[in-house]
Amino acid sequence: MPLHPGKWHQYMTTELIRYRIESGQEEAFLQAYQDASAFLARSPECINYEILRGEEEPENFAVIIRWKSTERHLQGFRKSAEFPAFLAAVKPFFAAIQEMKHYETQNTGTGAA
Repeated sequence: MPLHPGKWHQYMTTELIRYRIESGQEEAFLQAYQDASAFLARSPECINYEILRGEEEPENFAVIIRWKSTERHLQGFRKSAEFPAFLAAVKPFFAAIQEMKHYETQNTGTGAA
């Protein structure tokens, strides 16, 4: 089901943060995001979030955070009272970030499952 180009970003943007986590640090990484998730859950700018772990390469993680808009993420959440605590929880893993960018959904649909 195609979406209207140029309109979707008004309603949602996806932040993708890709990490390569050193062996032995996986549980600490997951705990950091578990701690940080409380601040996302309280944010009116955040729609939802999830953490993915690579099956073929288990050191690869992707954090996906869906925001109401890029502007509401950057000007709302990042300037909110929740942001400093969120940042403190995940900051120990900043050196492991491979990519941190916003994406606009262009197409979505469902499979047969």
